Amino acid sequence: MPIAALLLAAGTGSRFGAATPKQFLPLLGRPVIRHAAEVLGAHAAVLQPVGPGEAIEEALAGLPHLPTVLGGATRQASVRAGLEALTPHSPTVVLVHDAARPLIPPGTIPALLAALEEAPGAVPALAVTDTLKRASPSGRIEGTVPRAGLFRVQTPQAFDFQTLLRLHRTAPDDSATDDAALLEAAGLGVALVAGSEDNIKLTVPEDWPRLARALAGSLVPRTGAGFDVHAFARHRKLVLCGIEIPHDQGLAGHSDADVGIHALCDAIYGALAEGDIGRHFPPSEAAWKDADSARFLAHAASRIAARGGVLANADITLICERPKIAPHALAMAARLGALLGVGPGKVSVKATTTERLGFTGRGEGIAAQALATVLLPLPPDSLDPALYPAPPRSAEEENRR
Repeated sequence: MPIAALLLAAGTGSRFGAATPKQFLPLLGRPVIRHAAEVLGAHAAVLQPVGPGEAIEEALAGLPHLPTVLGGATRQASVRAGLEALTPHSPTVVLVHDAARPLIPPGTIPALLAALEEAPGAVPALAVTDTLKRASPSGRIEGTVPRAGLFRVQTPQAFDFQTLLRLHRTAPDDSATDDAALLEAAGLGVALVAGSEDNIKLTVPEDWPRLARALAGSLVPRTGAGFDVHAFARHRKLVLCGIEIPHDQGLAGHSDADVGIHALCDAIYGALAEGDIGRHFPPSEAAWKDADSARFLAHAASRIAARGGVLANADITLICERPKIAPHALAMAARLGALLGVGPGKVSVKATTTERLGFTGRGEGIAAQALATVLLPLPPDSLDPALYPAPPRSAEEENRR
């Protein structure tokens, strides 16, 4: 069935209280809206964003989507604007989702689509388990509300496109808080499918850490290691981990020879399985002669973001007899954190010597080793069939095949 997805991002997020609308704030390295858009885009032939065009274009850069349409004064008006924009594409099914819900559990959309075979609408929902009280304006309890048969409804919600479009066009007002209410008012059936506690709507600041924990739980760790060596050279400045260090010699290399950043880049590229620094910045190319290695690390950070990941931590060890690293270690960690877009608490810089053994012990150069752990989304094809074979079929099943 041709499926379209409507992504609602027109709200101002006043209850959240941030200067930037909550759906455009960065969460684990990506805008909140982008998390949801990537999931919807995997299920829908077309994605229709509704909201401020410039902010949406920036947040969804690189993701295929239809031109953004402006929202209305109410949620219902915004949905109607999005449905009208989808009309030329003639979808059979439309998924309507709030951009402030970045985590769509894997089974939710398939369950909604299956439910549409029996009903013109389907919504994910959770049964109310807490005791409900009705209160007066003064804050006094007036009574207990029976919770039997009550559900908390979430998005995305799925509908027969033509049915939802007709109901929006003929609705007497714009008071509906979700699209299922329009079908209810028309006497049409709406199916319930299992919702998830992880499908959190970002509404107030207290939701932020809950969402971060839930999203982080859907990521898997990948660790990479890096190692680099550069010899000392006269008439060169010494740059280590992005900081210029007073010393009588610098390091020899095609770029600025920042041995710490080079090792860290290799660790990040290794965690991403994207080769090494030489693949991305070949020393044979004149463009990188005397280049600031901060550019290399910024690129490595951009690759983490492009893969939908987040840096968990980085640990760099500089190996040298001189200069002394300890007086500069905190500044180095802060500089690396700034380049990576993380706090310095996620980056460690330390040093050791080789007890005057080897080339570093003789003061001929500096070596560096680095470890980086990156959290990445689990790709759909990550389960190796050889490791996770399908259950064996019975003889009867084999005969039917």
